[in-house]
Amino acid sequence: MLKTNFLGLELKNPLIIAAGPWNRDGESLKQSIASGAGAVVTESIVSDALLDVRPRIACDENGAQNIRLYSDIQIESWEREMGIAKSNGGVVIASVSAHTPSELVYLASKLEKFGADAIEISVSNPMGEGLEVVASHANVVYEMTKEVVAAVKLPVMVKLSQNTTNISKVAKAVKAAGGSCVSAINAVRGILGVDIENAQPTLSTYGGISGEYIRPLGLASVATISQTVDIPICGIGGISSGRHAIEYMMMGASAVQVGTTVMLEGRKSVERMVSELEGWMDSHGYTSVEDIRGKALENLKSFDEMKIEPAVSTVKSVPCTENCDKCRVACLYGAITRESDNVVVDSNKCSGCGLCTFICPAKKLNLEW
Repeated sequence: MLKTNFLGLELKNPLIIAAGPWNRDGESLKQSIASGAGAVVTESIVSDALLDVRPRIACDENGAQNIRLYSDIQIESWEREMGIAKSNGGVVIASVSAHTPSELVYLASKLEKFGADAIEISVSNPMGEGLEVVASHANVVYEMTKEVVAAVKLPVMVKLSQNTTNISKVAKAVKAAGGSCVSAINAVRGILGVDIENAQPTLSTYGGISGEYIRPLGLASVATISQTVDIPICGIGGISSGRHAIEYMMMGASAVQVGTTVMLEGRKSVERMVSELEGWMDSHGYTSVEDIRGKALENLKSFDEMKIEPAVSTVKSVPCTENCDKCRVACLYGAITRESDNVVVDSNKCSGCGLCTFICPAKKLNLEW
């Protein structure tokens, strides 16, 4: 049921463990493969390995901030690491990052020789300024992709940034250059928070924000690319459940990558997510991942296509949640009142904004045109 062909590779399921420090070397990649993931992506490999700053990772209940830049393992040492990673089989995608096409070609060619199954080019870096600028320039991404595609016989995926004015234009450049796929999105430049008692940012520099915070951005980016460019997509950003994976696939993704959840919950989370995905598909009568892909796009409209006809909130005959007053408090138009154990909507005041239908924990309210 979950088997899928992605990048021309046969995966046992569409959940891929994303690039990050949890995939920092051969042994950790081997463990990630053993977790049941369909494939794994190495931590981003660069020409000159950098030393880590300390501290570099922070988290809260909604996600994380990471300022670890790249792999600290020299490129030549990846021959050994790749051998360890693939010692029990599995699909390994090598993530590479550089500022020039020639550097990327050098790295990708080495990793092809070392046994990687595919290449992912990371064209953004939320920690610094340089690669974030590159990520916004379709012509530069085109040249980078074209050079790597010409140099290797492996499928080439390009990881896009949400920090661009036109992600579709960049995705079109990847396709024109011969790229096999795009993955979206990378972590987003941000600051996790501030300790106001000590006037101290959570981490002392900008970093990549990931997790729940960025899932809406990831979904929007995947949907935008799906609607404008005919190219396979790997969805990334805030996936912590099988349902989240389905959301991305319904927006057009062929596969998804998970990272922050693996970091915070451990690799056992992969088995849980795979089980949730399979269980949902089985209960809804789907027999393949492809049946899900793009299913929600037909219900995603441009702003100009949105309804402007009158709509009002109506009340279903289900009991209110005890001591709940959320819909009345949230109503911006004063249209909702509470009467005993029920709520009443004044249709003359209701503007059909829809907020109450989402905030009601009992799902008692809905919109009718």
